[in-house]
Amino acid sequence: MIEIDRLSLAIHDTPILRDVSLQIQEGEIFGLVGESGSGKSMTALALMQLLPHGAEAEGSARLDGTDLLTKTEAEMCALRGNDLGMIFQEPMTALNPVQTIGDQVSETLMIHGAGTKPEAQAIARDRLNRVGLSHIGMESYPHELSGGQRQRVCIAAAIALHPRLLIADEPTTALDVTTQAQILDLLKGLVAEENMSLLLITHDLAVVADMADRIAVMQTGEIVEQGASQTVLREQRHPYTQALFEASSHQPDREDHAEKEPLLQVQNVIRTYPGRREGLFQRGDPVRAVDGVSFELHSGESLGLVGESGCGKSTLTRAILGLDPIQGGEIKAFGQPVGPDMPNALRSGIQVVFQDPYGSFNPRWRVEHLVAEPFHLMPTPPMGDERRDRVAEALKAVQLSPDDMQKFPHEFSGGQRQRIAIARALITHPDIIVLDEAVSALDVSVRARILDLLADLQTRMKLSYLFISHDLTVVHAITDRVLVMQAGKIVETGDTETVFTAPQHPYTQTLLAAAPKLEVA
Repeated sequence: MIEIDRLSLAIHDTPILRDVSLQIQEGEIFGLVGESGSGKSMTALALMQLLPHGAEAEGSARLDGTDLLTKTEAEMCALRGNDLGMIFQEPMTALNPVQTIGDQVSETLMIHGAGTKPEAQAIARDRLNRVGLSHIGMESYPHELSGGQRQRVCIAAAIALHPRLLIADEPTTALDVTTQAQILDLLKGLVAEENMSLLLITHDLAVVADMADRIAVMQTGEIVEQGASQTVLREQRHPYTQALFEASSHQPDREDHAEKEPLLQVQNVIRTYPGRREGLFQRGDPVRAVDGVSFELHSGESLGLVGESGCGKSTLTRAILGLDPIQGGEIKAFGQPVGPDMPNALRSGIQVVFQDPYGSFNPRWRVEHLVAEPFHLMPTPPMGDERRDRVAEALKAVQLSPDDMQKFPHEFSGGQRQRIAIARALITHPDIIVLDEAVSALDVSVRARILDLLADLQTRMKLSYLFISHDLTVVHAITDRVLVMQAGKIVETGDTETVFTAPQHPYTQTLLAAAPKLEVA
């Protein structure tokens, strides 16, 4: 049905794709795998004729023998949404925040003249029901939905007119394991029931191993290997495929540094939010986002905290960092109370690395300024040459060059930016580092290198990590103990290997069962 033949693409004379050739059959799930920058998304955008300004394409991309690259914009508008549908990685940016979800799903139908507004609304309601949102009203707005629900709205809009090819570009990267499993099952079911073809773009080999009939592996704009999924994963003829496979299950070399001394003590912590307003002056019952949580983090230990979105992980993290007050219990770090009024000297001992370093950096600041920012927490911040020496030392610790101090964040790759974020966390010589989904947005090979770096830093600097993640593979690789959180409570705790191999709580069993596994037949 889809045949891409020797597709090459350059943007302002910079080569992006080189002689890409692949075929997608009717009703087939085709996986396109590779790291960021390999050309996966550009291949999809070429099919949709949504290329950026300055792009020049050669070769052909045929739908039923008709070359899409020769179509005018008007002709492509008739095909997009009708024969070709696309789901983007980040639903919050793909959806219009000021339009209801009913209007956004019915918009495609209205544009293509599939019926009157009431008829389009009725079809939109059916499509939303089909993707598991029967309990969500048509008048809801995107910000009122969870990440998984927003992704389902995007899927409903993409399949509104029963397209022949659905392109899913990293549709589950930011989702927790159970939501990811539900979205992947939904896509697989839609392919079978709607007789669609699916082009699934991802960097996660475990996802395509279970989903795709055939896969193609891309590296720097070229397809280096393709074939039946199990054949490619079993034979791994190209070194790049081998490297991706090894990185997917990478286990960093770690030593057990945990000691008896607790650095962080969390005792029966309760964090509540006001209930939703039910009238002009009345609110509903308060919501307990964190409900009686207790644990300790010991010196030199790596402790994992896992759970689905909405379980309370981030709320608990903000309390541990002293950013939010708690309504019950106690948090102590180094024997001192933690809270919004804690002294700066105490804050300097607990640093954090966020999921998206680009979002947590001021884009106008150079790296030297970014890394040195936490110095304001110190009673006597270093100045002049000493300040620059400390920044250079931190950059070298994360395997970057002191010469990088004068660059801006946009000049680095995602993995390099995460190294800068880690350098910033190290600059005050903390004892505890909180890693909040610190590797979830990274490619598998970059993730493996960051995990190796974290293990090395822990050995050299005797750091304690609180590792918060929905990626169970990462938690298994980097932690000594793990806490499982559900609906504000810790439902299971224990050493990581025991919890992962013999989970006791049904919720832990559900999480582990939902995690994609890279298994080769």
